[in-house]
Amino acid sequence: MEVSLFDYALPEELIAAEPLPRGASRMMLVRRDTGTVEHRQFTDILSLVDKNTTVVLNESRVLPARFFGKKGTGGAVEFLFLGVRRDGTCDTLARSSKQLRPGEIVTLNSGDTVEIIERNGESCRIRTSFPASAMPAYLEKYGDMPLPPYILKRRGEKRSRPEDRDTYQTVYAGAAGSVAAPTAGLHFTDTVLEQLRVRTGGHVERVTLHVGIGTFMPVKVDTVEAHVMHREFYHIAPEVAARLNADKAAGRRILAVGTTTVRTLETAAADGMLAAGGGSSQLFIYPGYGFRFVDAMLTNFHLPRSTLIMMVSAFAGYDLTMQAYQKAVAERYRFFSYGDCMLIL
Repeated sequence: MEVSLFDYALPEELIAAEPLPRGASRMMLVRRDTGTVEHRQFTDILSLVDKNTTVVLNESRVLPARFFGKKGTGGAVEFLFLGVRRDGTCDTLARSSKQLRPGEIVTLNSGDTVEIIERNGESCRIRTSFPASAMPAYLEKYGDMPLPPYILKRRGEKRSRPEDRDTYQTVYAGAAGSVAAPTAGLHFTDTVLEQLRVRTGGHVERVTLHVGIGTFMPVKVDTVEAHVMHREFYHIAPEVAARLNADKAAGRRILAVGTTTVRTLETAAADGMLAAGGGSSQLFIYPGYGFRFVDAMLTNFHLPRSTLIMMVSAFAGYDLTMQAYQKAVAERYRFFSYGDCMLIL
């Protein structure tokens, strides 16, 4: 299957640079059984979720994963933290005006330093002057929220704003570990969540998938089948898996909030029932995939040629998905992370 099939024309002004107040976004309703599209508001989800629905959220918290420094020559360096290795070094993506070389020392804006251990393209392994285990705490104090480049471009800015620490985070975020937000969850308010708990009889569950660079890395091959997904850590608590398996067996509709939740559930449901615990997911969902656990999906509008629009096409069907995106453009929906959403039933 050609990657070009998942391209579409998007006017730049439809890329949302600023979030609306939580709960105020529009929502496209896509019905797979009838192939129809309706234009709603996000809060209409309360009338579309019934007592036979179980809602599943990804509670991963976004780290302020970008941090900055200067080389000895004064050249600026930008890092994106990806994780800690067992040997005490950190994996990052790095950008600098000139090539970073192993052994080079970068002084961070905080005054701490990092040593370049290994560089391969933008991938850069570093050793910090403080224990690598303290990196999450360091980022909370000094880091910058990793807004997608298209938002910064639309704003004409190079760094996030203080308010993005709140707006680029779900209200139910738990353990930190993501370098991009599970954006479908950004629409929820505490009030909407509580109302969903009431409507579903308490059937609102949480899983974790720490969003990595694979989510927003461009597909660089010509055919879908040739693309290889990056690994992302996920975890489902035993009691959550047991409740979700019981709900699925009882015929309840499983509504996954976001593509990351879909990926978590489908990875863990290799035999049709969820396996508790965690691991690394490298699951790539594109048309032809047979869904094992998810019955409905809430998601934002995704970039052309991305693995995320491929997943949506697998779930809703290719033709219906592309028709829905064309209608979204025509109806002036707001696109991408800070944009509107789509509910697929």
